[in-house]
Amino acid sequence: MKVSSTTQLIALALTYWLYFGQLGVLVPYLGIFLDGRGFSSAEIGELFAVITLARIVGPALWAHIADKTGNSLQVLRLGCLLTVVCFASVFFMSGFWGLTLAFGLMMMFWTAVLPQLEVITMQSVAGTRASYGQIRLWGSIGFIVLTVALGKALDHFSTDVPVYASIVVLTCLLLASLLLRQPPLPDTHKPDGGNLWQWVRRRPFIIFLLSATLLQVSFGAYYGFFALYMLDLDYSGQQTGLLIALGVVAEIGIFLIAGRLIARVGVWHLLMLCMVLTALRWYALADYAHLGWVVVASQLIHALSFGLTHAASVHFIHHFFPQTFHSRGQAVYISVAFGLGGAVGNYLAGQFWQQGAQAYETFAFAAATAFAGALVLLGCSKSRLNV
Repeated sequence: MKVSSTTQLIALALTYWLYFGQLGVLVPYLGIFLDGRGFSSAEIGELFAVITLARIVGPALWAHIADKTGNSLQVLRLGCLLTVVCFASVFFMSGFWGLTLAFGLMMMFWTAVLPQLEVITMQSVAGTRASYGQIRLWGSIGFIVLTVALGKALDHFSTDVPVYASIVVLTCLLLASLLLRQPPLPDTHKPDGGNLWQWVRRRPFIIFLLSATLLQVSFGAYYGFFALYMLDLDYSGQQTGLLIALGVVAEIGIFLIAGRLIARVGVWHLLMLCMVLTALRWYALADYAHLGWVVVASQLIHALSFGLTHAASVHFIHHFFPQTFHSRGQAVYISVAFGLGGAVGNYLAGQFWQQGAQAYETFAFAAATAFAGALVLLGCSKSRLNV
């Protein structure tokens, strides 16, 4: 392997570490930060919903720009820069709408980073002995390290810790992006396979997308209130961080064998299994979260709830869409499932939560929604999803 290739792969691993490390800093603990600022659970859910809406518009917009310019790296760097600038405004905002605007703009530019990073990584590993999984693995490690570190820090410092740590990590991410280089562009003189809409409106994709969206709606309770829920049940900040990290460790394990599972079992069966077990996971948290072993078991299921469903979904999109629509097909999936589904899930979780008084109802609703996602899959034959 050439030194230049090695340097590029190290820079990519560092970028993944920081990108997902930032998710480990902010996503689990943003609710705690907002609670410390005096926001009600309804306001927290509404703020999460508004900023998540940026994930509807952002991915498609940035994918279009990257496709038009043919330079994913410049789009990635611009996204990193504007993310830092917008996030810095959090230190000057205190009210609901001010923080909503700051986090919303940050999320809008944040959505430019990962899709371009994935494209650059896939292009960079081609012709080397490295694989995508070996590079992506560092993102999960970064998430684990910073999630645990922030959980420990919350035991000793104020609830403003997540935003101070975030600005440091985001600045480092911007600097890491400057170490990357743009791989040679692939051949673009290939038939375009028609137009994107003719593929998006096909029944298998509609069924897949509706099921994926319902799954993300169910995640609203977890992303918005899991950390608060654990603290309400007298788990320490460090224990909460370790529990969140446990889910990511399980996710790493499933990523290592996901390809073989998809080839052997098929997308439809894996998605169905993951949906059903996710429903059981949320119900276990609704009724038995006071039992430590139940919470541990539920976090191990994260390997399926997120890891395996994501791997199977990416596999389906990659094989369902023609090559020229891979990035835009992924953008549709992220925008609708994670953007719209995430926003709806966050908003509803905030309405249900009632400062923790309706924790059972919140996670029970999440369980019902995940199960509905499994039922939707029955509307499509197995063979049409197992592409």
